[in-house]
Amino acid sequence: MDMTQFAAADATRAARVLREVRSARLSGGQAPVAPRPVIEQSWARMLRSGVDPDHDFRSGLLPREEVERRREASGLRQVLPVLREGLLSVADVAHHIMVVADAEGRVLWREGSSPVLRKADGFGCEPGADWREEVVGTNGVGTPAVTRRPVQVFASEHFVQSHATWTCAGAPITDPRDGRLIGVVDVSGPLETMHPATLAWVDSVAKLAEARLRELHVRSLERLRAVAAPVLARIGGRAVVVDRDGWTAAVTGMPYTNRVALPRGSAAGPRWLPTLGACTVEPLADGWLVRAAPEEAGPCGAARIVLDLRQPRRWSMEVRAGAGSWVHELSPRHAELLYLLAVQRTGRSAAGLAADLFGDPGRTVTVRAEMSRVRRYLGAFLEHRPYRFCEDAEVELLLPEDPHDLLPQSTSPVVAGRRGPSPTR
Repeated sequence: MDMTQFAAADATRAARVLREVRSARLSGGQAPVAPRPVIEQSWARMLRSGVDPDHDFRSGLLPREEVERRREASGLRQVLPVLREGLLSVADVAHHIMVVADAEGRVLWREGSSPVLRKADGFGCEPGADWREEVVGTNGVGTPAVTRRPVQVFASEHFVQSHATWTCAGAPITDPRDGRLIGVVDVSGPLETMHPATLAWVDSVAKLAEARLRELHVRSLERLRAVAAPVLARIGGRAVVVDRDGWTAAVTGMPYTNRVALPRGSAAGPRWLPTLGACTVEPLADGWLVRAAPEEAGPCGAARIVLDLRQPRRWSMEVRAGAGSWVHELSPRHAELLYLLAVQRTGRSAAGLAADLFGDPGRTVTVRAEMSRVRRYLGAFLEHRPYRFCEDAEVELLLPEDPHDLLPQSTSPVVAGRRGPSPTR
């Protein structure tokens, strides 16, 4: 059943059906209809994590000073005008509110219809509140942050019963530079205000915000390039100027690459970097001047690669080689791909990875594009035809204690199979 279409036609009846579905699922009985997969998977996570479905839980609000600090530090501040322009004028008329939360689920901004804002106070949805899924259950802020895709939650699709009079639609906002989650934008209101087009509307505005972030990044690289040009003109050998996140502004003496894999929190001094080898890193304007040593680092050799998937939304890969070590934070897609290669060391073709990821071996274009991006930072440690980790590398895989917490955003058939069946209450 398409619950959003059903709810649009008869919200009261849809809410009653969902209440019966929720009650049956939580008691282990037979539900009149199956919940949507994204909701059922979220409920399963809530059962495993021990969220109380009958009583809401409210963690302490962040102090006002901490909320202000997070607002100033967040990339969301740069796109707040886009979100307001795209959502608030309609939200106020439709008796909705806009909620903007950071990557940790903390509500930073909350604006819109005054009567609905007062109702939201009753749910504890206030600036500084913690709306992670594992804290307040299935909701339009926490669930999109876990799944990394837009989610609408209607009435008793909320895991906690006290939220059943509410409807919300949220979409993640990711940093276009590296795919990291920077926050979630959500539109919420009383259940009778639900419309099936709300989710597409919110997702479209979230994508406009991401486009704005891309535009701002291009402008910052142009400014850095203007500073870098005279510096590189005086330098012999191989050198590259990058921004603080490793994105290339200008190069000399070497092929152009979009990005250099700088460890997060890099400082000036000697470094060993993938694809470049031994380097010296120096500050330059709002970025780094990276001077490569005359001779490049050798091939893969006896490297140790540690793929850490234990913490949701904090996946990383560490490479330890004779010349040094480095850590790279992984996007959800790259975490999936590297996991699939780690558990299938003999390698996979593009068609094989497409089948593993999407259940469709024909989606090779997407796979090849993503693997090309992976090879930019893994370099010689990743071979192709088929795609695989280099033979001499030792690969260590660190997984969550509970298999059900493995890459929760992933819809890959292989990943789902390794999670095992969902528990029942």
